[in-house]
Amino acid sequence: MTDTAPTRRSHMPTWLVATIAGAFGLFYAYAVWNAVAFLLQQAGGSFGLSALGWFVLIFACVFPILAFALAFALGWKRRALESILIFLTGLAVTSVLWLNVVAYSATSFSLYQGS
Repeated sequence: MTDTAPTRRSHMPTWLVATIAGAFGLFYAYAVWNAVAFLLQQAGGSFGLSALGWFVLIFACVFPILAFALAFALGWKRRALESILIFLTGLAVTSVLWLNVVAYSATSFSLYQGS
């Protein structure tokens, strides 16, 4: 005998996916904007940037975009709460990376070509 039980739909409607992604996208966009502003500030400073400094600060600009793309790929077919938690986790990882970059640049002169 075949199972005739109706299959339960497990993913969200498109409008809810777009709303959640759009709301979190604003936070991720702010992280990118902040990283680009810091990159321009450091590159235009009196010391300039070394190759490591360019790599670290460009990575800080690209990482929120990658984190958002990964969170969207993992969360778009899940329930709303699961999707929100995935986006929130990606945002938390992005924030930790950003704090590490700021702390590194504040305590180390290896980003600069001072010598």
